[in-house]
Amino acid sequence: MKKSELFFSVLQVIADYLLIVAAALTAYLLRDTALVQDLINKQGLYTISGRQFFVLALVSALACVVIYALEGLYNIRSTRKFWTEAYAVFKSTTVLVVLIVIGFFLQREWFSSRFIIVSAWVLVITYVMIGRIFLRALQKYLLAYKDIGVHRVLLVGMGEKIKYFCRVIRTNKRLGYRIAGHVEYVNIPQIKEINTRIGIDEVIVNEASIPDDVLTKLHDFCGIHDITYKFIPSSRQTTRFNMTMFEGEPIIELLHTPLDGWGKIAKRCVDIVGALLLILITGPIMIVVAVAIKLENWSAPVIFQNARVGANGKEFFVYKFRYMQWRWCTTKRNPHWEEALAYEKKLIAERSVRVGPIYKIKNDPRKTRLGACLERFSIDEFPQFFNVLVGDMSLVGPRPHQDREVEKYREYHRRLLTIKPGITGMAQTSGRSDLDFEDEYNLDVYYIENWSLLLDVKILLRTPLAVLRPRKNT
Repeated sequence: MKKSELFFSVLQVIADYLLIVAAALTAYLLRDTALVQDLINKQGLYTISGRQFFVLALVSALACVVIYALEGLYNIRSTRKFWTEAYAVFKSTTVLVVLIVIGFFLQREWFSSRFIIVSAWVLVITYVMIGRIFLRALQKYLLAYKDIGVHRVLLVGMGEKIKYFCRVIRTNKRLGYRIAGHVEYVNIPQIKEINTRIGIDEVIVNEASIPDDVLTKLHDFCGIHDITYKFIPSSRQTTRFNMTMFEGEPIIELLHTPLDGWGKIAKRCVDIVGALLLILITGPIMIVVAVAIKLENWSAPVIFQNARVGANGKEFFVYKFRYMQWRWCTTKRNPHWEEALAYEKKLIAERSVRVGPIYKIKNDPRKTRLGACLERFSIDEFPQFFNVLVGDMSLVGPRPHQDREVEKYREYHRRLLTIKPGITGMAQTSGRSDLDFEDEYNLDVYYIENWSLLLDVKILLRTPLAVLRPRKNT
């Protein structure tokens, strides 16, 4: 463990404590301002003095820090994302506020000010997150430009995964890693020499092609020299599993997805409520877009129904606002559909920028001027909320593909067809059409294996930012 990591962990505790106290005092001072008094129209609702409140704030801040610690907010070298950390701070602070409210309810002689409680709750979350953002930025700056707290890592093994790790570490210094060396085979004398000359803090191993007895020697070496040992797991090792016993023998059952039983029911309920809510919110936009498309070409349909393959290989029609010239829409409702299909195949051959069975036509000449805008900001996909409502799709899941694309799947790719397709998903919030299909597949499989309602909420919250992010493959 790096000294800088220990330092920042201790500093984080101190900063959180001071910021919580500051937030409580700010709420106390705001309570006495003329503007707040006019708004709540209640004078002299509590009699606690400033000194008494300060003591109460010190004790409450200590309790809040303890709750933060139990929530894991002081884990050393945490890789928690911003929204995950914000949610943890929100949840922990809310727990403390609920406890305080219960205490005030039982002991009304303390004082009673709902404004202070509510405003302190909001201010604590705000102050703490601002402080954490600042400390995280400072720590990353020291990592990237001063090499303070850098972890020197030795990469062991061959294959694309190790090469990927090399590229990521070299291009993103803020991750806090520097490559001490890369060896394709386990050679203990060579690794000793690297450790003596440069120093090694961590070893990351691609175990796929290394014998167990050799790995045991490397693991022992790392233990003796206080080096962290990590390995890149195979696809089976990352799968969720359940351990059971059969006549005294342990058996591991690999679980496909939590989206079974009550998980499936819960997701469907969220989909129905979410789709209805999103239809109400986007309804006015959809009406305006429909009128604009109709004015652009009065004889062409507003909605383009595109055949896609859904769960269990069942075909259904995805609803989209038509963003292409009607003449080039590949649907049998179009009298020129055979010509349109031939033209699309020609464009795929000449302009597709994606690797794998899925195509993406760059600078597609078939788009209308309005359609290019609709497609750029994914407004064309708003009608898919109705697909969710009728049960063909989910709000979150792998994107549905056309039958001719599914025919090009490798056998293992068909795992994407085991759950309902979604309007958005992990791939869409991690690169959209800029990703290669294999990368998209890996993200979608991770989602299938690790689904939770919280994961769905995170993906939905990230989607607007992903939509606004510029794309290369448009």
